[in-house]
Amino acid sequence: MNTILLQAQPNSGMINIIMLLAMFAVFYFFMIRPQQKKKKELEAYRASIKTGDHIVTIGGVHGKVTAVQETTVTIAIEGAKMRIEKAAISLDATTILGNEA
Repeated sequence: MNTILLQAQPNSGMINIIMLLAMFAVFYFFMIRPQQKKKKELEAYRASIKTGDHIVTIGGVHGKVTAVQETTVTIAIEGAKMRIEKAAISLDATTILGNEA
């Protein structure tokens, strides 16, 4: 009777570790790193907001900044004023949307 024995490759453990590290590197460079960069850019934009800027909030509200405090911003929306958190600002309406206001 012939018996077939399966034997592991001598370096199969090392190949598995290398493949795992390669997958982690791909995740880091294609998913984690771009998100961190985008987050830093958004935080820098929120810190640089000044009176007169046109902004869009996360909820889609367009307004003009009338006052800037440490963590909040007051915006004018067609005659009304609204105070919002800086964290709720998503983008600059003048440069990204191309609006000339």
